[in-house]
Amino acid sequence: MRLLLAPMEGLLDFVLRDVLTRVGGADRCVSEFIRITGSLLPDKVYLRAMPELRNGSRTLAGVPVRAQLLGSDPASMADNAANLARLGPEGIDLNFGCPAKVVNRHGGGASLLQDPEQIARVVAAVRKAVPAQVPVSAKMRLGFNDRLKMIECARAMQDGGACEIVVHARTKLDGYRPPAYWEEIPRLREAVSVPVVANGEIWTVQDALRCREISGCDDLMLGRGIVADPGLALAIRAAVAQGGDAGAATLGWQELVPQVQRFWQMVCEDLEPRQRAGRLKQWLNLMRRRFPEAEAAYQEVRTQTEQRVVSAWVAALPQRDWSKG
Repeated sequence: MRLLLAPMEGLLDFVLRDVLTRVGGADRCVSEFIRITGSLLPDKVYLRAMPELRNGSRTLAGVPVRAQLLGSDPASMADNAANLARLGPEGIDLNFGCPAKVVNRHGGGASLLQDPEQIARVVAAVRKAVPAQVPVSAKMRLGFNDRLKMIECARAMQDGGACEIVVHARTKLDGYRPPAYWEEIPRLREAVSVPVVANGEIWTVQDALRCREISGCDDLMLGRGIVADPGLALAIRAAVAQGGDAGAATLGWQELVPQVQRFWQMVCEDLEPRQRAGRLKQWLNLMRRRFPEAEAAYQEVRTQTEQRVVSAWVAALPQRDWSKG
């Protein structure tokens, strides 16, 4: 079983990749998408999205990171993939799943699921442009407005040279609304010979076990679920090792407090001042789905904007009596 960290624009960036891979359980990460239009991007753009390129394409905890590109023009995608390959990424992933309107309006992301032939051209161009030892993978949804072309799209990715396909088991029209349709994935697995990874709506150990059973996939990609519960990957591994025991425990809040402190330290070092408090609130907002203590923490910090005040609050977290809410 492999557990991958999903690329999530504006959320699962290099700071959270560092923190979550320190917690453990993840085998590989994928960067936020790097958008390709008509120009050759300078190295600083790749490095901004994926600073791990300076560390052998690994997080500081040693987990490999694959760079994700988003675009629809085969020539531009190939040129930028070749340029990026000089920097030594663990691999290159191609985004055919982003549901954002601004991306789809310009022919990128999930909009390409309406045109399997173009998908094949994009994948083939990138595969040809980068060295043979650099893996090229792809991420897709089940379709744009419907699922009628999902098998064609998966085959187009494989035929173009993708070595692995991650399937977010919803259409673009579904967005992020539950449920995820894991039951559709076996049809895709039967249609291609490359490994297929299941993704979508995996919030708990029970979800992960059900997804593996229904989809038939050994490998999973975790997104919002592991952001909300940083110990999720470790708990899934424990459950599988115990023969499918859905009661495997995740990490407690007190064990995560040092990671919250590290997160804030990195945010203050690496992000613009105007982004800092918001990023902490964003993470706490998701974690309160899992931890009552995160709910209390979020309520305490949600109106704060001054870095000095937030830093003092974060520094005092280990001494806080969480039993009082």
